Amino acid sequence: MDRMSKTVSIIGQGYVGLPLAIACAKVGFKVTGIDINSQIVEKLNQGVSTIEDIPSLDIKEVLSAGNYIASKEYTSINYADTVIVCVPTPLNTKNQPDLSYLESAVKNLAQVLKEGTLIIIESTIAPETTRKVLLPLIQNHVQPLNLNYHLAFSPERIDPSNNVWNISNTPKLVAGLDDFACELACKFYSNFVQNLVKCSSLEIAETAKLLENSFRFVNISFVNQIAKFCNKLGVDVNEVINAASTKPYGFMPFYPSAGVGGHCIPVDPMYLSSKAREIGSALTFIDLAERTNLELPVYFAERAESKLGDLKNKSILIVGVAYKPNVSDVRETPVEPLIFELRRRGAHVVWHDDLVQVWNGEKSVKLSDKYDLAILTTVHSSMDLGQLGKSPILDTRNSLN
Repeated sequence: MDRMSKTVSIIGQGYVGLPLAIACAKVGFKVTGIDINSQIVEKLNQGVSTIEDIPSLDIKEVLSAGNYIASKEYTSINYADTVIVCVPTPLNTKNQPDLSYLESAVKNLAQVLKEGTLIIIESTIAPETTRKVLLPLIQNHVQPLNLNYHLAFSPERIDPSNNVWNISNTPKLVAGLDDFACELACKFYSNFVQNLVKCSSLEIAETAKLLENSFRFVNISFVNQIAKFCNKLGVDVNEVINAASTKPYGFMPFYPSAGVGGHCIPVDPMYLSSKAREIGSALTFIDLAERTNLELPVYFAERAESKLGDLKNKSILIVGVAYKPNVSDVRETPVEPLIFELRRRGAHVVWHDDLVQVWNGEKSVKLSDKYDLAILTTVHSSMDLGQLGKSPILDTRNSLN
């Protein structure tokens, strides 16, 4: 490693920033992980991991080596050669992009930049955001000081609980404001990423990231429509998918569920759709997929009624509230609107999730057979569904049960 890449500050120590920080620290970078959540900072400095994908032992290892420290302050950027932004870019209450965390992070880092810093944005954003929104924010602070810096965009590709694909072996898109910034970013990532893919512009990389998850969003929504169709037809949707999957080309299986969740799939398409409306090029497939997704809570509530009749005062157990199996992440979980709809119809709803434990001011209950209905939403490998006994079951992953 040369001087350009010895010290790194990573803003955001969540599901994206923390794995990145540990990967950097393990190959010898001096890393400061910045996070505004004081509890997260305190736990990390004690060697306690805050996400499933990073063992506490890994954090203790880089702490003891002197290669990692967590902080609430941005002061480390004063001497950082590379600054990476990994803060959330969620949706607001109107289902529109919310850049407030990102804009705040960029303003804060711009105030403490040193000469020649490489700034890399990993947060998911709409096309042209790096060039037209973030670049001016940085310029406002550094231009009076006549500081030189380099700006790049390299979208995160983190899949929580994936034991096959990780930071090291997942191909990484890289783009720069200019060719030199792109080369600097590639040189930095090459220390711990095996396959780097250079994009010819910031906008190519920004759009590619949104395309990846919009593809999944549309196909998941489509297979949920197919599941509704199979339910009406009286055939098992999973058998249909497995049969179609025997075709060795031209088909990729997606499976039914209670809906889409997580920090990417329900959010990224809305960034793409918002930009499409802005430039007058509607993406109607995304809009239809969003409507399909929003209809699922009502659909499954009606399936519950078909099993129980009136839901008023019926006791219902939701099995799994995380957005995907074997993680405790509840961001954008499709289970939340389902619970709301069931309660709106008068049902008494509780939930079990041995990984989440506490959520929305409620606690996980034990699996048992004392409920009028158990709805399977997110089933972790640690769950013993046999404890449901002979309880009636509605399986959101199957068109018949």
